[in-house]
Amino acid sequence: MADVSLEEIKNEKVDLEKIPVDEVFEQLKCTRKGLTSEEGEKRLQIFGPNKLEEKQENKFLKFLGFMWNPLSWVMESAAIMAIVLANGGGKPPDWQDFVGIVVLLIINSTISFIEENNAGNAAAALMANLAPQAKALRDGKWQEVEAAVLVPGDVISIKLGDIVPADARLLEGDPLKIDQAALTGESLPVTRSPGDEVFSGSTCKQGEIDAIVIATGVHTFFGKAAHLVDSTNNVGHFQQVLTSIGNFCICSIAVGVIIEIIGMYFIQHRQYRAGIDNLLVLLIGGIPIAMPTVLSVTMAIGSHRLSEQGAITKRMTAIEEMAGMDILCSDKTGTLTLNKLTVDKSLIEVFPTRMDANHLILLAARASRVENQDAIDASIVNMLSNPKEARAGINEVHFLPFNPVEKRTAITYYDSDGEWHRASKGAPEQIIELCDLKGEVNKKAHKIIADFADRGLRSLAVAYQTIPEKNKESAGSEWEFVGLLPLFDPPRHDSAETIRRALELGVSVKMITGDQLAIGKETGRRLGMGTNMYPSSALLSDNNGSSMNIDELIEKADGFAGVFPEHKYEIVRRLQDRQHIVGMTGDGVNDAPALKKADIGIAVDDATDAARSASDIVLTQPGTIMTISTDRVKPSPVPDSWKLNEIFATGIVLGSYMAIMTVFFFWLAEDTDFFTVSLDQCDTTFRKRKPKNENRD
Repeated sequence: MADVSLEEIKNEKVDLEKIPVDEVFEQLKCTRKGLTSEEGEKRLQIFGPNKLEEKQENKFLKFLGFMWNPLSWVMESAAIMAIVLANGGGKPPDWQDFVGIVVLLIINSTISFIEENNAGNAAAALMANLAPQAKALRDGKWQEVEAAVLVPGDVISIKLGDIVPADARLLEGDPLKIDQAALTGESLPVTRSPGDEVFSGSTCKQGEIDAIVIATGVHTFFGKAAHLVDSTNNVGHFQQVLTSIGNFCICSIAVGVIIEIIGMYFIQHRQYRAGIDNLLVLLIGGIPIAMPTVLSVTMAIGSHRLSEQGAITKRMTAIEEMAGMDILCSDKTGTLTLNKLTVDKSLIEVFPTRMDANHLILLAARASRVENQDAIDASIVNMLSNPKEARAGINEVHFLPFNPVEKRTAITYYDSDGEWHRASKGAPEQIIELCDLKGEVNKKAHKIIADFADRGLRSLAVAYQTIPEKNKESAGSEWEFVGLLPLFDPPRHDSAETIRRALELGVSVKMITGDQLAIGKETGRRLGMGTNMYPSSALLSDNNGSSMNIDELIEKADGFAGVFPEHKYEIVRRLQDRQHIVGMTGDGVNDAPALKKADIGIAVDDATDAARSASDIVLTQPGTIMTISTDRVKPSPVPDSWKLNEIFATGIVLGSYMAIMTVFFFWLAEDTDFFTVSLDQCDTTFRKRKPKNENRD
């Protein structure tokens, strides 16, 4: 590979994630002995600090920004006219109108400012997930350094409990177990072997190994997600509607002002101040000055009602957008599902006829650590009515913990009768090899494993043997293959009902997950939302195996699997470009960009701080927004359009009548003697009439 400069590395001209590790050292011009402090300083100037820069915005300018929109422009023009142009004809400026308009402007801007200021800083919440310290090899020795000074080429150490400080490639050593659920949405810790990449912000759950840093700061997987969040500045649907109303008002008022000026000054030859007063009336009366305030109060009432149902509204205009939402994109892990592994008892396969599913679960629980925080062990032990049953009536002699080589756990124990036994659980291939399965039994086991995999279920095998020698060092009798346990991240108890109700309300639901395609389809099947799902590769080009282009594919699909934060962001953006009002629910860092981009971002009850900060609505109880939004009704185009037509027709008729009658009375008063003659006749009649009691004495 051609030699490249560090500047080109910074600009990502070389894919350091894919090339062999030895070439990574060559391209980064470093060795396995790490960098010197001097070289680290030089590279820090090139690559910048390993942190996310937080944008500081001027609060005062932000406040003034809410006075810069079409409705405000008309109000500001009227205010200027009230004190500048309305100064003549022997009368002082119209201070009352000026003060009234300015007060309304300040009220409208204050409400909007307070609302937006409560939205939270998603970028700051993202930065809270980054490692503050790291162990790096500098000047030939290991030392604790600030994570912010790490640069590509640094050799770092990662051990149990560490937050990975930068994107890195693993060097020689045992595989790690990395929890990156908050980044990618994967519900289980993933195994990373030498040569694999680990992401900044993920957590080491098992193992210890050295790694070489390949990306820092905004160039990391985590940093790119944060950049998407920070660079997103949406104009909401509600604001677009207000802007349209403002533009219409401006055009209407402009036409009216021109007609007024021509009529008053060139035809009627009125005095300057009288004409200005009329123009002020037109300007102030022609715009719905109090509309933003009234709408804000109305939405504040709606926000209060939602809070009573378990939702905190951070941006009040999201209530209006939620009412018009027609597509709801949802993360899977932790949003539609519990993000907690469970054994699907209905699908358990037991091989020995003398055993049942409960016995199989008990053996698997005995081969688990009751006090362990491992997700698989916890899921099995929780299948028992009481976790203590895993050790009830037995005495543990020896426990073999899980390791990446054997890929199984095992327990040696004896029961109350003094009989010794051994149970083991682990990766199916390892247990099959341990039991030396052959023939039809071997074929049956592999078929079940394949069927589970096709449905997105993880398989866990269980084996059992007796130990006649009653010695923990003894090999024991032949291992017996007991059966297979299907593991799955189950849907939330209310997810299926939520999706059913959303579909009834005319809202299309799409699952967007970082998990495998098979897992996504199985979840969709269980939730009743459809299985027309695609891998993330379908989003990369129009050559996606379908006759539809990318925009049509996204619109028709039930979901996408194996996606990264930028994919979720792109899906939401493309749907918005096709004039959809898009909602997004999520709980992790990987959801934050899409939550910020969506018209309505909804963070579920146990979401990360980053997801909460990027969202518009935060749930405080399990479920999604469709569950708590009991006031939303199913759209019905025909009746609504009838009502709209009736309203417009009534408005046109009444408005036309008022306009015609006004012109008619003006014509009667100015160009005829109708009122004069009528009043004179009335006056004559009154003068001729005698009082009724005139002749009474």
